[in-house]
Amino acid sequence: MSFTQFSLHQRLLSALEKANYTTPTPIQTAALPLALAGKDLIGTAQTGTGKTAVFVLPLLQRLHNIPTEKRPPRALILTPTRELAEQIHDTIRQLGCHTNVRSATVYGGVGMTPQERALRNGTEIIVACPGRLLDHVARGNVDFSRIECLVLDEADRMLDMGFLPSVKRIIGMLPSPRQTMLFSATFAPELNAFVDATLQNPQRVGVSLAAPAETVTHVLYPVPKHLKTALLIEVLSQLTRESVLIFTRTKHRANRIAEQLSRAGHATDVLHSNKSQTHRQKALAQFRSGEVQVLVATDIAARGIDVASISHVINYDIPDCADTYIHRIGRTGRAERSGEALTFVTMEDGATLQEIERALGERIATRMVDSFNYKQPAPKTDEFQRPPLPPRRPSAAADRPVRQDATSISQKKQQTKPSVPVAASSRRQGERPARASASRGVPTAKRASRRG
Repeated sequence: MSFTQFSLHQRLLSALEKANYTTPTPIQTAALPLALAGKDLIGTAQTGTGKTAVFVLPLLQRLHNIPTEKRPPRALILTPTRELAEQIHDTIRQLGCHTNVRSATVYGGVGMTPQERALRNGTEIIVACPGRLLDHVARGNVDFSRIECLVLDEADRMLDMGFLPSVKRIIGMLPSPRQTMLFSATFAPELNAFVDATLQNPQRVGVSLAAPAETVTHVLYPVPKHLKTALLIEVLSQLTRESVLIFTRTKHRANRIAEQLSRAGHATDVLHSNKSQTHRQKALAQFRSGEVQVLVATDIAARGIDVASISHVINYDIPDCADTYIHRIGRTGRAERSGEALTFVTMEDGATLQEIERALGERIATRMVDSFNYKQPAPKTDEFQRPPLPPRRPSAAADRPVRQDATSISQKKQQTKPSVPVAASSRRQGERPARASASRGVPTAKRASRRG
């Protein structure tokens, strides 16, 4: 089979040949005829199976024969992450290289001005993250009146990241009728109500539903928690590899591991949401070129990484669920190339591992590293210890004499005064005996005489 069966314009066929697209993948074979016919579509397939082309080609086919003057957007693609937006944008430019179709990316972490200029100058396709797109809507930079097609890519991840309210707001601004296509590696039950309200009689296409690509080999590395990093360094030294993508659960851990791998001599960079967009784009560019061989990333930042040379995905931290596992390992074994998914597991990971193996439909093979010492004791710093208090520094006040309070001073004054018999005092009629004031140490007899 070839792409000529889809009656694509010759300009698109030439671009496909130039980009080495030869044989359609299963998701492309099943979904492209429906998308080209203008049907609402739900496509479910794991990452790396070519589903981006399933919506990019129909958009280019629809929009390629348009005037070159300024025009409003006619297609909107919503994605959960900046990296995925850039990946889709690159595919549009690659497959639309012989057309006049323009596309623009809209996402946070970069300045508004270049995006605003691109929107005002005219673009047929907007590839956007929901939050930043709403910022442009508030500024009046976007005209949705001519939108003919809406694409929701990685819809389940947008749901997980809390974008659904923003997506609903944007959809409420779009004209109807329109063509709507929704794509995802998995299909969460929570999406059912959203689909019913958004798509019109959608056609469903599912390929390898909730399962990773068959070109990926899965391996478990049991390891004590405190030896994960040491084992990682040992494993990397023994792998015959191209590019390696390592997943961690937290940004802090990603930073720490990247630093340790760099000290061990590996060309390493890190990718997570705290890094600037400039850093993230540079890290991805160097990872693609091979200048960086090991990339340490968190789940959110790794969405949209499309690097064909990734030979290994290493789960330093086991993912929180089977769906996340499928998303992670979809970064390797792409475009029918073989890949390997290595997962470090500890005693606490049993329940999650069972869920992953149920999704795979098989038990994952276990591998041990003969040259590694698994019996190294955990360092004492791993245990909770209350740190000793620092030595007390003498203050300047400690060198000064202790100040006595007013009561002590008053009592001392009373003790040093000669006692005078009441009968011998010169009290006038009606005066009360003198008492010591606790506040000032001054007898109250004089005040009493003034009152009398």
